[in-house]
Amino acid sequence: MNVAVITISDKGAAGKRKDESGPVVCDIIKKAGWEVAYYNIVPDEKQEIKEQLLQLSNKVDLILTTGGTGLSPRDVTPEATKEVIEMEIPGIPELMRFSGYNITKQACLSRAVAGAKGQCLIINLPGSPKAAKENLLAVIDVIPHAIEKLKGLESDCAQPL
Repeated sequence: MNVAVITISDKGAAGKRKDESGPVVCDIIKKAGWEVAYYNIVPDEKQEIKEQLLQLSNKVDLILTTGGTGLSPRDVTPEATKEVIEMEIPGIPELMRFSGYNITKQACLSRAVAGAKGQCLIINLPGSPKAAKENLLAVIDVIPHAIEKLKGLESDCAQPL
């Protein structure tokens, strides 16, 4: 599976802050046996985020964004994602929030979105390295099945009753 990781951070894009969440996400991807085909840091600008998502959605199987999912005025990742995806998949961020809520009540404040653009799955993760890791690990097991379905492939994970 080919994966793109995009960190959304004004300070990170300007070189004023070291990106910690992107490398954490990349490490999890590599440990899962997937390939990090692309990694970048972009500012919290809706148009730049949309351009990245659109450019990558026909080149990779999965795009993971980290950052910009909170309540700050500059947090626009969910809005950019919603303008790109063709099909929202609400269960993914619901599971991330549910899992995160067991760790911190603030998880309910996440506005993360997940959806599909063509055969590409796009998932927003929080900007905190700890939260990005926890959220990705909460849903990592469903990602291969979701991508198989988006590609119209048969999956062997369904068990007869």
